[in-house]
Amino acid sequence: MEHVPPAARSAAGLTSAEAAACLRRDGPNRLPEPRRRPAILRFGSQLVHFFALMLWGAAGLALVAGMVALGVAIAVVVVLNALFAFLQEARADRAAERLRGMLPARVTVRRDGRPVMVEADEVVVGDVVLVEAGDRVPADGVVVEAGRLLMNTSHLTGESRPQPAEPGDALFAGSFVVEGTGVAEVSATGSATRLAGIARLTTATAKPTTPLTAGLQDVVRMIAAIAVGVGVAFFGISLLLGNGAKDGFVFAIGVTVALVPEALLPTVTLSLAWGAEQMAKRQVLVRHLEAVETLGSTTFVCTDKTGTLTMNEMTVLAAWTPTARVTVAGLGYGPAAEVDVTGDEDSVRRMALAGARCATGYAYEEGGAWFAHGDPTEAAIDAFAHRLGLDTDADRNARPEAVRFPFDHHRRRMSVVVDGEVLVKGAPDAVLTRCADVAAARAEVSAMTTRGLRVLAIARRDVGSGPVGTEAEAEHGLTLLGLVGMEDPPRPDVHEAVDACRRAHVRLAMITGDHPDTAAAIAT
Repeated sequence: MEHVPPAARSAAGLTSAEAAACLRRDGPNRLPEPRRRPAILRFGSQLVHFFALMLWGAAGLALVAGMVALGVAIAVVVVLNALFAFLQEARADRAAERLRGMLPARVTVRRDGRPVMVEADEVVVGDVVLVEAGDRVPADGVVVEAGRLLMNTSHLTGESRPQPAEPGDALFAGSFVVEGTGVAEVSATGSATRLAGIARLTTATAKPTTPLTAGLQDVVRMIAAIAVGVGVAFFGISLLLGNGAKDGFVFAIGVTVALVPEALLPTVTLSLAWGAEQMAKRQVLVRHLEAVETLGSTTFVCTDKTGTLTMNEMTVLAAWTPTARVTVAGLGYGPAAEVDVTGDEDSVRRMALAGARCATGYAYEEGGAWFAHGDPTEAAIDAFAHRLGLDTDADRNARPEAVRFPFDHHRRRMSVVVDGEVLVKGAPDAVLTRCADVAAARAEVSAMTTRGLRVLAIARRDVGSGPVGTEAEAEHGLTLLGLVGMEDPPRPDVHEAVDACRRAHVRLAMITGDHPDTAAAIAT
């Protein structure tokens, strides 16, 4: 994370009057609208590309040769084609505007010394923003307070691993809070943010030539060369046959114009427009018609699993402890489900409670439906505890954690100290290596992953009331509490989509951080 000098203003935030004055001075906290060329220039660009220029030339030659009807017809084809392409792209731009309008954002700030919820575009420089797991940062700022704060800044850095943020570190608009809580003072809003700078770079980037455009340019150049060459040859032949220069010239123009494929331009445009319409029916927005052909040239697709092939709605369907087995019937995050426990039910409850204490997300009810707050995997563990009759909300309030070591992709586990014990949750291979007598657990991990379940191991160790030291010192000599196996159901249309790719001879690769057996089970 980038470190900047500590903020000078108090973490108490602004008064309402100060915030209003800043809003009048700096304007709303919105990304600047991309600069657009005037409509007349965008329409004109459809009239002057290489193929259109060749057709204009053909129309001019036809008029010179006295073939007025043909010349006018060619000109009308060029204008109508340009109008159609212009309207198609304008409609896509309007759809993009509607999509941006569908993304309301609110944020909690301190105003007049108390937390209040405001619209994100009302955030101003000097505001103190409060964020927690699942939130997005509304503007650039500096961390004032951090409670095990982990940030995902992949939209800026391309780094998918969450990064810890400490007081004095910079936060950037659009960053996602993966874990923990934080308080930050806003240092830049709107067009002054780092995200706005990236947006300006993307709008300034030149549009690359698509395979279709490059191919058409080559074909048009070849046709133009052939047409001119044939016209010159016929003009010479006409003179050799004794015809007058005027008659020979008119004849040569007629041959040249006849060789120009006037219908090629509207045929290509209509084909691409039809493709854009078909993609729009599948919720894909095409702003430039040439992009349809570029997508059609795809031969290999790499796809993420979670949230792309699957619903990103994790549910615990199986659990195991050294003295019990559990099967769960019922998807989603609600408490209503059929839970079948074979063996020591108390051991299952201990494991579920430990997992819920480790979890950074939770399940909550709103409008009669249940949702996940934060990471769906974390919320699934909390929901599993609810289904066993545990009140995790009351437990969190009654037993606040003393120390938390956040999850990272190197350790592949996390831990928390509560009531004198270290509770550890993570990937089986990262937790079982720190436990004794785990042969049966390893066999169960293999069985669960073969079923396509994502498996987490949960363990514990007594530490008393003394200091726990570093994470390495805390996470050793563990006693395994058990395993939970979660399913992320595939999207209803994923099989149809995969079959369509295979019929189109498009190769697919699924990219996931899950256990190889889990990935193989889902892929097959």
